[in-house]
Amino acid sequence: MNSVLINAVLSNFPNYELLFDTLCWPADVWPETDRVEALTSFVEGLEQFFVQSETSPSTTAKRQFIRDKSQSIIWTHCLPLLSRISAQTEGARCRESTAAVCRLVAACVRLGGSAAAGQAALAVLPSLRLFEEERPSGGTLSVEVASEVLAALFPSLTGDELLTSNILSCILSGFRTFTDGSLTRVTVRLMLALLGSCDYAKIGTILSKTLSELCTWHASERTPAVTERALLCFTALSDHLLGSTDPDPRSCLLFWWVLQDGLIHSDSVSRKRALYLLKRCVALSQEQGLDCPSRQVSGEEVLFKWQAKCSKMLREFWEDYVLVMETLEENQVHVVRPVLNRVDSLIQTTANKGQDLFHPSWLLCVYQRMFHSENKTLMRAGVCHLLDLQILHQPAFASAFSQFVVGPFMDVLSEMSLFSMAASQRVGDCPDLAVKLQTFLKNFFSILPREDQGRVLLLLIQQLGSKHWCAVPLLFISQALSKLDPSPILALDGLTAFREVLRCTMITHQVLLRGAAQCFLLRSALCLMDVNRVTLDDVFTFLGNFRADESLCRGTALWNEVCDWLSSNEGSFKTSDDGVTSSKETIKVYVHGKLHEFLRVPACTGQTESLPDTKEADMLARSIMLWTDIEGSQPGAKIADSLHLLMSPIMDTLSRVGSNIYMPERKSDKSLQLVLRLLQLRETQKEHGDEVTTALEGLIFQFIDSIQEFILRRLCGELQELCDVERAQLYLCVLKQLAMHSCKIQQDSFPKLIKYSLNVLKEPPQQIPSVGSQVVRAVAMASLAMVCQLLEQQEIGLETLSLLKQLNEHFYKPVPFPWQSHSTLGRFNERLLKPQTTDSSGNESFQGLLRDWGRTAAHFMRDQWICLSFLTKTLGFQDFELPKNKETVIAALSCCVDALALLPSDLVLPVLAFMETALPQLVHEDESLCVEAVSQCWELVHGLSNNAHDFWPALKGFISVAFHQKLLLLTDSQAPVLTKTVKQIAVEIMEFSESKNGVFSVLLEHCCQTWLPASEQSRNPDDNNFSSVFSYINIMAEGCIYGPVFRRDQRLVQDVQAYVEQLGELCAANAVVTSDNRDDQLPRMYTLAFLSRLDVSNLLHEQLMEQLVVILLKKDKNMSKSVRISSNSLQHRVKNRIWQTVLMMLPKFKEGFVASILSSVFEAGFCSNQASVKYMIEWTMILILVHYPKYIDSFWACFNMHHEGTKTGICTFFAVLVHFSVIIPKLQDPDIHLGKALDISLQWCFHHNFSVRLYALLALKRVWSLVEVRGEKTVEGLRALSTVVKACLHQTEALKNTGNANKNWTRIQEHFFFGTFHPIRDYSIETIFYTFPSLSGLADDEWILPLKFKKLSGFSQTPPLRNTTPDLSQLQPGDWIQQDKSEEDNEERWAEVQKKITPWRLDILEQDLELQLVPLQRAARLGKQHSALLVVASLIDKPTNLGGLCRTCEIFGASALALDNLRHITDKHFQSLSVSSELWLPLLEVKPLELTDFLQLKKSEGYCIVGVEQTANSQSLQDYQFLEKTLLLLGNEREGIPANLLQLLDVCVEIPQQGVIRSLNVHVSAALLIWEYTRQRVK
Repeated sequence: MNSVLINAVLSNFPNYELLFDTLCWPADVWPETDRVEALTSFVEGLEQFFVQSETSPSTTAKRQFIRDKSQSIIWTHCLPLLSRISAQTEGARCRESTAAVCRLVAACVRLGGSAAAGQAALAVLPSLRLFEEERPSGGTLSVEVASEVLAALFPSLTGDELLTSNILSCILSGFRTFTDGSLTRVTVRLMLALLGSCDYAKIGTILSKTLSELCTWHASERTPAVTERALLCFTALSDHLLGSTDPDPRSCLLFWWVLQDGLIHSDSVSRKRALYLLKRCVALSQEQGLDCPSRQVSGEEVLFKWQAKCSKMLREFWEDYVLVMETLEENQVHVVRPVLNRVDSLIQTTANKGQDLFHPSWLLCVYQRMFHSENKTLMRAGVCHLLDLQILHQPAFASAFSQFVVGPFMDVLSEMSLFSMAASQRVGDCPDLAVKLQTFLKNFFSILPREDQGRVLLLLIQQLGSKHWCAVPLLFISQALSKLDPSPILALDGLTAFREVLRCTMITHQVLLRGAAQCFLLRSALCLMDVNRVTLDDVFTFLGNFRADESLCRGTALWNEVCDWLSSNEGSFKTSDDGVTSSKETIKVYVHGKLHEFLRVPACTGQTESLPDTKEADMLARSIMLWTDIEGSQPGAKIADSLHLLMSPIMDTLSRVGSNIYMPERKSDKSLQLVLRLLQLRETQKEHGDEVTTALEGLIFQFIDSIQEFILRRLCGELQELCDVERAQLYLCVLKQLAMHSCKIQQDSFPKLIKYSLNVLKEPPQQIPSVGSQVVRAVAMASLAMVCQLLEQQEIGLETLSLLKQLNEHFYKPVPFPWQSHSTLGRFNERLLKPQTTDSSGNESFQGLLRDWGRTAAHFMRDQWICLSFLTKTLGFQDFELPKNKETVIAALSCCVDALALLPSDLVLPVLAFMETALPQLVHEDESLCVEAVSQCWELVHGLSNNAHDFWPALKGFISVAFHQKLLLLTDSQAPVLTKTVKQIAVEIMEFSESKNGVFSVLLEHCCQTWLPASEQSRNPDDNNFSSVFSYINIMAEGCIYGPVFRRDQRLVQDVQAYVEQLGELCAANAVVTSDNRDDQLPRMYTLAFLSRLDVSNLLHEQLMEQLVVILLKKDKNMSKSVRISSNSLQHRVKNRIWQTVLMMLPKFKEGFVASILSSVFEAGFCSNQASVKYMIEWTMILILVHYPKYIDSFWACFNMHHEGTKTGICTFFAVLVHFSVIIPKLQDPDIHLGKALDISLQWCFHHNFSVRLYALLALKRVWSLVEVRGEKTVEGLRALSTVVKACLHQTEALKNTGNANKNWTRIQEHFFFGTFHPIRDYSIETIFYTFPSLSGLADDEWILPLKFKKLSGFSQTPPLRNTTPDLSQLQPGDWIQQDKSEEDNEERWAEVQKKITPWRLDILEQDLELQLVPLQRAARLGKQHSALLVVASLIDKPTNLGGLCRTCEIFGASALALDNLRHITDKHFQSLSVSSELWLPLLEVKPLELTDFLQLKKSEGYCIVGVEQTANSQSLQDYQFLEKTLLLLGNEREGIPANLLQLLDVCVEIPQQGVIRSLNVHVSAALLIWEYTRQRVK
């Protein structure tokens, strides 16, 4: 209609100038779109005038005018308007105006010719070079607008190759510089427009440049961002790249690198694009039927190959591959697991055909995709599948997988959760994945070619050391390496890599796991080291990295392995590179040479030097001990003589160290460092008194006088420099080691050292403290602290005792100091003043030591409290000259509070030790001070919770203070505030233990030992101490039920620690690492051990048991009132622990107490309980009736109670009746009770509930068997029931063809509780705490091994620890209530997996390229207005979805609905849901192949293309504002929107979800978006 109208205007109104002026707009005005379109129509109409009047000379001037005017419009109207649009925020008006102006520009350049198009393009081109942070200004256009203008100009630029080339270069550079948002819209728009305007030859050139640019860029950087952009561009150009034109990307190796990186990309859209390109390549190869590549250069890597003769096999392989990769997108293991068998088929195909057709890297993409999954279960499935991969047994594939194993595979193994225990495993087992890993690595390295083993293994170890690992993965990888077959494949670089791994292990918090990892790493190094390529110095330097207190300790199996390895390889090690050693050196020669080198020091310079580094002494001491043990293992070796010869250099030095005052200080220090380290290594030997230890002690102790003389001389005045503080610590440690094995040290050294130190401390302080004076004071106090520590373990001589009294007087004698606020005390908390000095200001090391003076001062104060704690315990609060008074103790405790604030948290233990003695004496004198001290201590200890090294000693010290025996005895009336504070701290400790395992154990162990010491005879208990337990009975109650449910990672660490512990001596860490025992079962075990020692004849003990049981039963009752308790929940576990405790204590209850709790026990039986709790309650009832048969009538009365809420609760009482055989001998008138049992059982045999009937029948059978055993003794009334009972039992036994009824009848009879279990014979700790929990489905962390109870000191053997027979322990868990599992519930049900469609290969009929509009007659029937919403459903293929969608579109007034084929409307399924809506809705037919052109057409018309897809940049539906002209593109039901269409979208909208299922039905999704669009328009 527009063309007819324009022709009429032009024919009847020849004044074109006036028309131009009328239609144009002022330069400063933003015209309406209609006006721009009117001018466009006018210019397009003038094109016809040019054609018709081309031969008429009269129109030449007019044509020139039109040409000039059209060009003027471009420069004066179009470009300024586009610049103005670029400066605005994007919106519907901007989009519509841009599309209209671009059409006008295209029309104008067609009139102006190619020159005009070129000029316009050159004007616009600079706008494409704007960087992301730049905004268009001064006439420049935005990148988006410029791309639209260039796209409009391309058809007129086909002849200008240079300009076209410049534009292409600009586009290619834009791949790197455009923003993410611009890249999709600009690049796709420009590239497709450029290709659409070029001929065949130019298209090939453009594609070649594009392919080369993208592939080269990706190969040079290969980052996820580059991969994402390259895939976007390749997908956009896929129709051209994978068409009939050159180049062919399938022959480009770099192209396949992009695809493979895309398949494992973290972005789902990038993965989708990569998979789309792969499918297109496979489809193209199949269609062409040609070999690809056509030629292969020898040695060139080819990732994708197609051979026409293997077309079918290749097609099936790639179909399976695509299916696997698409299914992995689901991220749900139950969906992915069925396709793992497809992975096996891929692997098998690859193995059969070799690498000629299928490159192994494609399989690695599958595993990497699984490794990167967000679902940890799926990740674990992928790892396990790879570990079971049999294809790696082929050398070629093992080599191909080597880089993958040392790279991505090692990365995924760093995930700790992979090593969680399987459901079928028990505590202490090695995780399944760890076992598989050992087998995998062993097979993998054995299959690798010999020349590759060392290289791959080195890379793997280097990968371990490249980052910080969690303790659990590192432990099991180290263990797997230690299981490799011994092979000399590692040299010095291997030891260096191992050393870097050891550095990583040092940061883990689990000391036991850290030590175990060190053990396995050392074993790995020993079995893989090539001794011919490493020197002895390399080996001993490497061994120096293993800590003696965690792994490589003398006397362990690991130490012996190292000795054996060194001995067997002696003489084989590489010679040193120093050029001196020409032959293979022995270990003895090496150690002897190292000892000489160690003692070789430069001459003394006269200046005090810092203490030598201890690492050299550590390595040498370890080397000496290793050689000594190697030598001692030789037959007939005289170790004393050999050691004497070896140690001669150090012996010579030690013999002269006391008398030679001119010996270099560095030499004497190094000698003492070596002596100290040798003594420390020697004392870690488990078997004391061995020949090596005796010989070493003999050599060192013969010089004890010389060493003692030297140390005393140095300590008594010679140490006056800052660096001497550290040197004094060395001397004191040596003296302490010697004193522990020689009484002579105490007799000779201690008095002299105490006297000198005391004189130093008594000297008045200087006004300006010097370095020398303060260092001497620090050394003196450290010396006194060391003496006090040693005297705690030794007998004190008279002279020493007299000096100690003087020291005590020194501390307590009032001497006012500025820092001392307590005038009654002397030198408590005396501070070491920072020295004032200027003479060494230029010495950096001196200044460094001075900066650390605070630490020295803190140690000085700590040493005071060590002395005070010892003196208080030894002498008490006595001044010996001053009268004892309470003010002294109060002042001392106040000083303790001050010290807690002054000292670093790791130095407060001596303060707590002093407070333990002082605080109990003041509870009645100064309660507020006691409260302050206890509160501050708890605050300090709680703050140390993240410091495992200091926390546990501090916690034990605090509990000894706050829960001291005298404090526990306090009543609320005696010290109300302090008592309340201590009880509150106890509650906080119990709460704290839920997050910090082991805290409650410390408290319970201390309290139980305080109330009832394990060593104390029960017949002579201290009732006074015991009575305090009633004030803290909540601690005991919590101990009975303690056991928090830990997080998975916490439980995993505990499981792994249990596994390491069960390795025993095979892992040296078990023998070396001090067990801090954080077992969460310990609190219960301490409590149960305490309860087992209670004496029933003691009234207080009896009262405690009764009160405790009442509390527990009340807690059980309250929990039973709550909601349904699930299996293995915390509530279930607590109830089980309650009844375990009651059952264990039952024999100690008096009859009267049993009578008081009987109703509670019977009431608990009616509750709905888990199986384990149910068995415990039933067992308790049985034992009560056995021990107290008088309560049998109360038991019978339970069958008459009505509990409608728990109808099956009566089953508990029938379970007791099943064991009537152990009760009946205790009853009077057994026939009467047998009759009652039969009557009750027969009545309930007809109950409507199946479970109740089953229990009643079993009870009937067991009771009747008792009647039959009695025979003639049975009364006549019971024999009369014979016919009825036998009939019931016969009917039950006849249930052979009644399905589950027969199975359940068989199962209940075979169940352990009704079969093997005997209530009297099996009454033991083992049954209660281990066997029953394991057989009744409780989690394995609830099973307590009898061995654990046996290890506890003071655990009473009542009840017995173990069963007398092994019958129960040999059974497997099971419960007759468990339903049958479907025999078909296996992997076969997942054998078939639905494949996804390939939308570009849909079978469609040939059709005209013009879009077919529905008949106009249908549109004429419409009687209402429509919105501008266009819904495109060309990718949907299900008629039901299309029918419902058609109905939704019609209801909400969509402008049109596009289908892939209009024949859908005749489908009955379509019509059943559309309900004639197709008659009132305009329908379009757009084939899937035409969608690209259709969407670009609609874009040019100003439509905003919206897709329903979840991507990284998706907008939430609830936040997105729809534009009026919106095209809604719907994806396929299974695949969604194809990757080649994603880049055409302007925006992706996603629907917020909260459920588990990932996607909605496509019709439902579309309806939600259509409604939201309508709602916004109506609003």
